[in-house]
Amino acid sequence: MGILQNFAVLEGLDGSGTTTQLNMLHHNMMETFFLENRQTLPSLYKTNEPANGSIGELIRSGLRGETVLKPETIAFLFAADRNEHVFGPGGINERCKRGELVVSDRYLPSSLVYQGITCGDDLPARLNRDFPLPELLIFLDLDPETAQKRITGRKQKEIFEYLEFQIQVRERYKALLPQLSEQGVTVQVIDASFPVEKVAAEVWGAIKKMPIFKR
Repeated sequence: MGILQNFAVLEGLDGSGTTTQLNMLHHNMMETFFLENRQTLPSLYKTNEPANGSIGELIRSGLRGETVLKPETIAFLFAADRNEHVFGPGGINERCKRGELVVSDRYLPSSLVYQGITCGDDLPARLNRDFPLPELLIFLDLDPETAQKRITGRKQKEIFEYLEFQIQVRERYKALLPQLSEQGVTVQVIDASFPVEKVAAEVWGAIKKMPIFKR
């Protein structure tokens, strides 16, 4: 796996705020554009995993418990979804290569963590070994108890959104991040317990250090 330039990923426990932070990113980019009187900014493409195609819809159905899937099947589906997401027409690889900034709410590390818990490390490692790694990984760190409180009001919980599982998720992320750093990924850990505006400022602070903003 090599590093894909211009590609950043937000990761964290369920309830850590990855989706919220992705949605706030464009506003912070444009605010910088006006306050710093910049002439140009990179084009931003916001995306997520599972992706929005038919494979992603099946995964979401499985995560909601509507479709009963074996853990190994979910691992294979995530890999198939990711292959289209990265290498399909208009996908992550194509956009990064033409100079866009791509930021994804979850990516390969989520599979290594979540599917690593449900079906062991070997299968997700094998299925994901040929995908490129992001240039930047931002981990929104939050203790599992606080994360659980944040998601208690959701109308529908997913199959992994319970405390005992999320404790394992955090432990596995903590073990995985140094490994990714050794492979050349810039890893930024941000305390997600702070107000969303403060977290957003730190997320933007990490992203605007990427080389794409210095060209």
